[in-house]
Amino acid sequence: MQEYEDLKALVAEIEQDVNKAEGGNKAAGTRVRKQMQAIKQAAQTVRNKVLELRVED
Repeated sequence: MQEYEDLKALVAEIEQDVNKAEGGNKAAGTRVRKQMQAIKQAAQTVRNKVLELRVED
């Protein structure tokens, strides 16, 4: 499922900024919060896609 692969890619992209934010980097924290919104939306897309698959069965 492509939507799930997209979600995994978003999570992988944010890893370095999460580590920087933990170290106190405020700019990285801002980037993390912004990217988390994209992850939230991608997760909702995956959720909807799974629901569609369930309904089709």
